[in-house]
Parts: sequence; C-alpha cells; structure tokens
Amino acid sequence: MEKSLNELEGSVAGESSRDLIPEPTARPTWGSKVQYILAQVGFSVGLGNVWRFPYLCHQNGGGAFLLLYFLLLLVIGIPLFFLELAAGQSIRQGSIGVWKHISPRLAGIGFASCVVCSFVALYYNVIIGWSLFYMFNSFQYPLPWENCSILANQTQKECAKSSATTYFWYRKALDVTDSIGASEMNWPMTGCLVLAWILVCGGMIKGIKSSGKVMYFSSVFPYIVLVCFLVRGLLLDGAMDGIRIMFTPKLEIWGDVQVWRQAATQVFFALGLGFGSVIAYSSYNDRDNNCHFDAILVSFINFMTSILATLVVFAVLGFRANDIANQCILENVKKINGLVEGGAWLDIPAPLDNMTSTEYSDWYMSADAVANLTKYGITNCRAEDEMNKGVEGTGLAFIAFTEAMSRFPASPFWSLLFFLMLLNLGLSTMFGNMQGIITPLLDNFTCLRKRKTIFTILCCLSGLLIGLIFVQRSGSYFVAMFDDYSATLPLIIVVIFENVAVAWVYGADRFMDDIQSMLGFRPRCVYKYMWQYVSILAMIGLLFASLIRMCIAHPTYQSWNMEKAAEEKLEYPPWALGLLISLIILASLPIPVVFLKQTLQDWLQSRRTKSYGQCEYSQGCTVDEVLEPIEEGIPRCSNGFLHVEMEDLAERGKLLTDGDEEDNDNVTG
Repeated sequence: MEKSLNELEGSVAGESSRDLIPEPTARPTWGSKVQYILAQVGFSVGLGNVWRFPYLCHQNGGGAFLLLYFLLLLVIGIPLFFLELAAGQSIRQGSIGVWKHISPRLAGIGFASCVVCSFVALYYNVIIGWSLFYMFNSFQYPLPWENCSILANQTQKECAKSSATTYFWYRKALDVTDSIGASEMNWPMTGCLVLAWILVCGGMIKGIKSSGKVMYFSSVFPYIVLVCFLVRGLLLDGAMDGIRIMFTPKLEIWGDVQVWRQAATQVFFALGLGFGSVIAYSSYNDRDNNCHFDAILVSFINFMTSILATLVVFAVLGFRANDIANQCILENVKKINGLVEGGAWLDIPAPLDNMTSTEYSDWYMSADAVANLTKYGITNCRAEDEMNKGVEGTGLAFIAFTEAMSRFPASPFWSLLFFLMLLNLGLSTMFGNMQGIITPLLDNFTCLRKRKTIFTILCCLSGLLIGLIFVQRSGSYFVAMFDDYSATLPLIIVVIFENVAVAWVYGADRFMDDIQSMLGFRPRCVYKYMWQYVSILAMIGLLFASLIRMCIAHPTYQSWNMEKAAEEKLEYPPWALGLLISLIILASLPIPVVFLKQTLQDWLQSRRTKSYGQCEYSQGCTVDEVLEPIEEGIPRCSNGFLHVEMEDLAERGKLLTDGDEEDNDNVTG
C-alpha cells in the first residue's frame, strides 16, 4: 500500500516510522557463540588494560579508584554497551546502516565512527610494530636492554645518566629526535610496521570467518600469560608490597573532579564504545541471541581483566622497586664504609650490610635527625618512593616492566612471553577496529561487496602508507598526539548522539519493545531511564570536563632530551596544534555535514511532493460514457488523470505551484 502524503512528509522530515527490526537479509554469522564472545572480549580488552588502568589505579587512590570505576561501569558502561549490542543485532547492519535506519539524518554518526576507527588503527598498529621489534630482540641473552653498551672501553654517558632500558627504548628502538617534526625514517621499525599490517590483513582477509578463528588464540593467550606472570610475580621479593600499595584506599580522591573524568574516560574506552566495532560484531549474530547477557558478561570480563593486569603489574613493579631499593642500600653502605675508613664519618652507628629496606629506612630517619646525611651523598632507599614514580602507557610497558623482567631469572623467556602477549592484545583490538571500518562501508556501498577481499587489502595498504608518518624518528610524538586527541572528544560526541538517537529520536519505549520481541523478555526499565537521562547527562559532563581541561592546560607531549638524558614536557608548536585541532574537527565533522545534507534533500523533496499534491484529479469515464455520442455544450468526463497541459509539464519537470506560476507571470509580464 502506498503512503499517504502526510505519512510521506513525516518520513521525509526524518522521523522513523518503521519498526527497528527490518526484514531478514542474508548475512554471514559467527561460527559459534564462543567466537563472538572472544571477539568482543578481544576488542574491548586491549593494551589500555595492561598499561593505562594500573597507572590510573595507582595514581588515583588505589582501591578507591577501583570502586569508582566499578560504579561508573554500572551507570555508564553497561547501559551504553547494551544499547550498541542491541542496535547492531536487531538491524544487522554496521554503524552507518544502524543510524541511517533510525533516521537518514543520523547516518553521520556512523561515518564519524569510521573516521575515528581509521585514526586509531593508524597508530595502534605502530604499537604492534613496537611489540614485534622487542619480541624479535628477546631472542638474545643477555637481553640488549639489560646493560649499557660500552664504546671505546667507556660506558655510553647518555645510558649511564638514565638507565639501560630507557636508553634502549628512546635511542635504539625509536632512535627518537629531540622534538616533534619531520625527520628521517626509522627503517627497522618500518619493517616491523609492514609485518604488523600483513598480520592484520591476513586475519581480516575473509571477514569474520578468518578473524573469528584467529580470536581463539589472540584472545585467550594473553590470559594464560597474565596468570603465568601473576604466579611468578607473587614468588618474588617485594611483590606483596606492590600489591599492598595498589589496594591502599584513598577515599579523599572522590572529591576530585578530574579523577571522575579519568575513571569515566577509562570505562568509555575499555568497552570500545562509539567505535562502531561493537555494533559491527553484534550485527553478525542471530536475532534471538541474548545480547543483554552478553553485555553483562563482556563488561564483567573486561573489569576482571583490568584487575588481573593491575595485580600483575604491581607485583612485578613491587619486585623491581624492592630490588632498586636494595641496590641503593648497598651503594650507600659502601659510601658510609669509605667515610668511616677516611675518618669523616660522625659518631653515628653505621648501617649493616644485610639490612632490609624497612630497617634501613628507620635507621636513615633517626640518623638524618642528628646530621644532614644528604651532604654526604647518603639518601633514603624506600621501595614506596620508587613505586610512586608513576609511569603510564609506553613508559610502563617498554621501560618499567621491561626493566623488571630483565631482573628475572631466564629473562629472555619472560620477555618473549610478555611481548607476544602485547602482540595478541593489539591484534585482537586491531581486528575490531578494522571491522568497525570495513563492515559499515560494505553495508552502505553495495558496489564494494563483490570486491570485499580487494577492498580489505586496499584498506590495509592505505593504513600502511599513511602510517609511515609514525615510523620516522619523531614518529612516537605523533603516536602520542593521535592517542591523546584524535579519538577522545570525537568518540564522546558520537556516543552522545547514539544515545539521543535511540532514547529520544527513535524512542526508548519503542526500543525496549523491539528488544522484547527480539529476546523474548523485556529488560528492566532502569535501562530506559539510564538511556534517557543518566547516561546522556554523564556523557555531556564528561565532554565539558574534557574540553575545559584541554582549554586550561596547553597541550603538551613528552620528549627525550639527549643532553640531559631525561624525559621532559614540551608544548606543541603552532603547526602541531593546528593538526591536533584538525583531527578533532575532521572526526566530528560527518555528523553535522550529513545532517545538513539530508535536511536539505528532505526540504527539496518536500517541495516537490507538495507541488504534485496540489494537482487536480477528476473521476474517470466509465465504458458507457465513453461510448456515448458527444453532444455540443455538454461537458465531457475527464480521463481521470492530469490535464494534458499538466501532464506535459510534469513529464518535463516543470510543474509549478500556484504561487510559483504567479511569480513566473510577473517576471515574463
């Protein structure tokens, strides 16, 4: 049945008059439920769980941050994760198709997700390349970052000022420059990037059929490694001290707005909200799949993985801090013995060689109260002080944790395991990112479906060519820029519009009805109120908090100063600020552009529809009337269609409204 004029105008105006669940179409499905869960877990559990969450937990109150994170996971994370799972599974389209189905004006949400996924994929694969570089160098004994290299019978000064692992990271692996800017290529790292893209392309070449099978290894292997590291770490001296520091609660941090912002941002990125990958993965499910259970299960696994990774990191870093403290004690005892032999030592009992770090710290505090020990070059050696030197991101994985592993017995074995784990964590997340790019485009542009394999290869090749900017000598600074700014604000904006689209444009009640018809039961009404009010307000608050922080604090990046042999904060130059702002605008731009484009098309279509609607129609002739003789002066019945003149104009596309005809007469007259 054809739509009436009012119905047609309503759909043109952007109001979805359709049910959310479309007619069934042929679409690939997961080989099993296990493949799907592993894919979702593999995408959501990434490198951030290993090096970002432990840092935030330590810097923001330990156990208190865990409670805050769990609270925000319940309020923001699970409801929004469930929303994306249900939308993708019911409509069975990628991110572009889902929001286009709800309202054509909202298709820009999906395009924005694709742009953000593209940005993240560009630099994320570089980190996989770094992991490959370290993994290949782990086949050496001793490890190349265990000791400083000796040149002309002298230790490299830059290495001696910092540490062997820090020097290897900045000067051997990255061969980094002093500041951001164009520089020479780092060819060994370029080769690792090529290999990383080959691995990603091989896993994506057959769609979910190939990536789903890869997930059996890439998603499970990191858990095996984390458990091995936890068992090994707990057997090390000082491991329990690190875990104790981790879980020591500082509830006063709950009054700090920035801590709430960091916790909400971590929840946001931990579940992969807004990337479109969650929607893409769920679109390959059967419609009767229990996506509500999946949302809770994947969120819980993600949270427990973060805790497991934090336990491992703090156990290992606790051992490292204890080992550094013991070395500090030995060096200070040696200095004191030299002062005693030279007669320059005060009448204070000297520390014993076999003192623990706690005993030495107690001795130092009492001795320092009598005499200023710092003038003798004697320092306090506390493992807590070393632990409080918080490092995050690449610094945690490639410097601090790497240094700790170099102190393990059989260090090459543990190093190989660790970087193989990072490789698998990165690959499983990259598969999700690429799925968030490829699936929506294939769904939206039918011409690409017949050339899916070629399109996948071209996407990977394009990513490799553009990604060369990240493997020049200053490439790590560009990685930091993309990581900090290319995704955070655009993704928050994307999720806000997703929430508004479902809760207010389509309607939360209608969405709940569709979920009920899909699952056979109605989720608790708390989700409805979360989507309509709580989640939206929380995301808007997070957006404003992030904007205010960006405006107040001038964007900076961490560089390596070769002369000082130390890291330092530098402000981005004007051209880099312009690039930074352009990334944010470019990622968010599809939302208003598509909205305005569709609104203009709807307005033009509405004008054409109204013009045809004003045409006069008359009742057609019956057979008897046609056969009757024509009498002069008596009006003959019409043919039931437009008058001939109007038909002519309609065919030529020149049918005008009355007002347009009057304007035309005035012009010609």
